Amino acid sequence: MSMKGVLLPGQRKVEFKEFDVPEPGHGQVLVKMKASSICGSDIRAIYREHLGKGPEAYQNVIAGHEPCGQIVKTGPGCQRFQEGDRVVIYHISGCGVCWDCRNGYMISCTSPFRAAYGWQRDGGHADYLLAEENTCVALPEPLTYTDGALIACGFGTAYEALTRVNVSGQDQVLITGMGPVGMAAGLLARKMGATKVIGVDISEARLNFSQEINAVDDVILSDDQALAKIHSLTGNQGFEVSIDCSGSPTARHLALEGTRRWGRCVMVGEGSTINFDVSHLLIHRQIAMYGSWVTSLGHMETLIEHLVRWGLHPDVSISHRFALDDAAEAYHIADEGQSGKVCIVME
Repeated sequence: MSMKGVLLPGQRKVEFKEFDVPEPGHGQVLVKMKASSICGSDIRAIYREHLGKGPEAYQNVIAGHEPCGQIVKTGPGCQRFQEGDRVVIYHISGCGVCWDCRNGYMISCTSPFRAAYGWQRDGGHADYLLAEENTCVALPEPLTYTDGALIACGFGTAYEALTRVNVSGQDQVLITGMGPVGMAAGLLARKMGATKVIGVDISEARLNFSQEINAVDDVILSDDQALAKIHSLTGNQGFEVSIDCSGSPTARHLALEGTRRWGRCVMVGEGSTINFDVSHLLIHRQIAMYGSWVTSLGHMETLIEHLVRWGLHPDVSISHRFALDDAAEAYHIADEGQSGKVCIVME
């Protein structure tokens, strides 16, 4: 039996190819794909160009590292999941024995055995996905498959960052970069008790969409008046917590500038650099600065439990849905940087 899969050769091209449906080996499951969303990292590091090194070295595999679906076959040695189970897939399979893997952070595994779905091993932009059982997390019935696709990477990444800085009802939160991860951060921060969430972006379309889905209380267009507006909203104090989800040097600097003295600033957006006066902006203002990558397996399970409890559906942040056959258009929309989340749906 064959299946269709999407490859990303670079230079903003999308290719389709027929593959044999894989057979699950020991400790593996075959998952019928139901939804597979597109991440900004896919656009930055694969769709536009192949970085070709480190954890972002694309190996000409089926794309898509945000998969969700239903198990249709299990291999020998599987202990928890069985045919018919709905699962979210943590998007990196690690060595399983290093400190990071044992703590659920396979994203940080540095072993040569580490392989990310959609990067070094086949991902979710296909009819079926071969997954390691130990990278699967149960998707409870109140959540949809499109919810599940957004959990492991986008919402998991935002949740990890917010938990690292202990967001609570004592905090006002500033988000620079209102792409899909920024929207996730806003939706989650409000559920975690933040008293005010403000989003900043250069795209009016993304700011408007963020307001439509109630990810923020208010928005600020990123221009030369942005910092003054931030100060005016906080009585010239700044925000207790800021989170940059853009990866832009300008936005990162603004996040630091907009952080209150003794506040916490967390960097999530990938790529590029930042240059700032460390003494003036960081040390003398007593700011704690964090770097946060992707969530852990344990935190992802906790997030799923909270989403059900909160009645929060991540797929509210999806602005465009496409069939697998329309993957080229899906990537084109995501590449424009003016939308919410873009998701390929196979239900």
